[in-house]
Amino acid sequence: GIPTIVKWGKETIELKLVPAHGVKALKVELEERTGVPVERMKLMSKSKGLWKGVLKDDFDMTSIDASKLKLPLQMLLMGSATKLVAPKTKTVFIEDLPPEEVAKHAPEPAGLVNLGNTCYLNSVVQCMRSIPQLRSGLRAYVPPPRSANSLAAGTASSSPLLLSSLRDLFESLDRTTNAVPPSNFVMATKIAFPQFAQTGPRGQPMQQDAEEFYSNLLTVAGGEMRGNCLTAGLTGGQSAASAPTPEELDGAENLADALFGMKMEETLTCDEFSSAETAAAASSDAMDIDNNTALVEPPVTSYDLHRKLVCNIQGGSDASAQVNVNHLSEGIALSLSGKITKHSEILNRDAVWTRTQRIARLPPVIVVQFGRFYWKATPDSQDHAGVKCKVMKPVAFNGTFDVYEFCNEKIQKVLKKSRDAAAQEEEDRIARRLKGEDEDGKMDTSEAAGEEEDDDEEAAEMKAALAMSLQTEEETNEAVGPGLPANFQGQYELFAVVTHKGRDADGGHYMGWVKAEKQNDDAQKIADTDEMNDDWFVFDDDEVSPCKTEDVLKLKGGGDWHMSYLNFYRAKK
Repeated sequence: GIPTIVKWGKETIELKLVPAHGVKALKVELEERTGVPVERMKLMSKSKGLWKGVLKDDFDMTSIDASKLKLPLQMLLMGSATKLVAPKTKTVFIEDLPPEEVAKHAPEPAGLVNLGNTCYLNSVVQCMRSIPQLRSGLRAYVPPPRSANSLAAGTASSSPLLLSSLRDLFESLDRTTNAVPPSNFVMATKIAFPQFAQTGPRGQPMQQDAEEFYSNLLTVAGGEMRGNCLTAGLTGGQSAASAPTPEELDGAENLADALFGMKMEETLTCDEFSSAETAAAASSDAMDIDNNTALVEPPVTSYDLHRKLVCNIQGGSDASAQVNVNHLSEGIALSLSGKITKHSEILNRDAVWTRTQRIARLPPVIVVQFGRFYWKATPDSQDHAGVKCKVMKPVAFNGTFDVYEFCNEKIQKVLKKSRDAAAQEEEDRIARRLKGEDEDGKMDTSEAAGEEEDDDEEAAEMKAALAMSLQTEEETNEAVGPGLPANFQGQYELFAVVTHKGRDADGGHYMGWVKAEKQNDDAQKIADTDEMNDDWFVFDDDEVSPCKTEDVLKLKGGGDWHMSYLNFYRAKK
């Protein structure tokens, strides 16, 4: 057949014209495709050399010589349809879909039923549900076989039950639009952590700390989710060939440490040896110095694993505070440094040391805890037991979290390479665009300009490929952590928040705020900022409501409304 395009109103119909079948066959096919009756059809040629005027039924289609015509042939169809045309795809109503399919197309995800002060659990589960690496790792998790002796003695571990019930809970939430009661997971949580089974004077379940639940859950995951779980989590269940290298893992042996864990480099420097003069003066009291050489206490470096960063909160009503923390980055910087008293080998006595912590391995997900709760001593009270208090001071945060200043020199060096390369690429892109402009500042749309722009792009690609091929192993970016995107620049985006409402640290109410997976293309920036006003959902137990980024950024505290307690950030691609 001859490739043919028939224009009918706003529709374009593509077909194969077989001249031997004649005019009638062509019109019958068009009637089936458009619903226009044959007797009402008016077909006219838009291609030169077919026929003149309206196509007549007695026209000899075999006279068309496709070799002398420009393909595809162009025709114009006029006429209105008198019968409905069957849709190309069958219409399916959402009411006829199974529950799991309805859940995929629902405007709002499912919530969790509060089973008695379980909002701390519900909020954390909803935030962790949106971490695909954790979901993949749980799907690959196989509980270890329990021995007959452990079953008989009743010492079987409760950890497999906890992780299995969490996986089943995630899957239940995916299959429905109705609120799900997390009965099995709550029961497994209380078995694994008896402190969460505490009850009040009247037998009601007591409110618990959301951060304590999060940390305990990761402790269990760290002990259980190894091997296949680690690989499946960081590769999304794909081929093991894309699994992270030992250099990327840098000691992370389980999914919890690889996904949330940060290798922290802690350096201790003695304040009394900050200079050679001070060292000589201070050490003269402790020992003799040969040849008047000043002794210097060497810094002490050690490494530890943290599964969250802490934002210390000071200032405001706290008159004793030396630093007034108003932003997340200020609080984190405060928590990563401090003063301690430690024995000095040179002085042979205790001395004041400065403690500085920096990140030596980055994870795909960073959780930041706001230090809102603290223990206040009450020596004048009757029981002298103290009381747990809450800091209400507002601490702002952004939708993007840059960790560059909190990393050690080795990580900063790698991140700087990626940042410089991205900045150079942006400069080259702007230069190419400016090169294609005419004298009036308008883009030159001529064919020559287009060809020149294509040549520039090809030249840039060849230059980048050549630079990559000549790059030595020493110049290749080192790994800064497992599961991170290529050329990672050290920036994370906020995707979930756990908030607490109320002035009582042992009471109040927790809610989860999670960024929607599917975003509208018409999202606008928040006024006077570079933040995109994306779609979010707020999970108030079984009630789920839509909200925006601007609503989330208002959760900084300072009043009786919800304020951020746990912020979840993921690596930006």
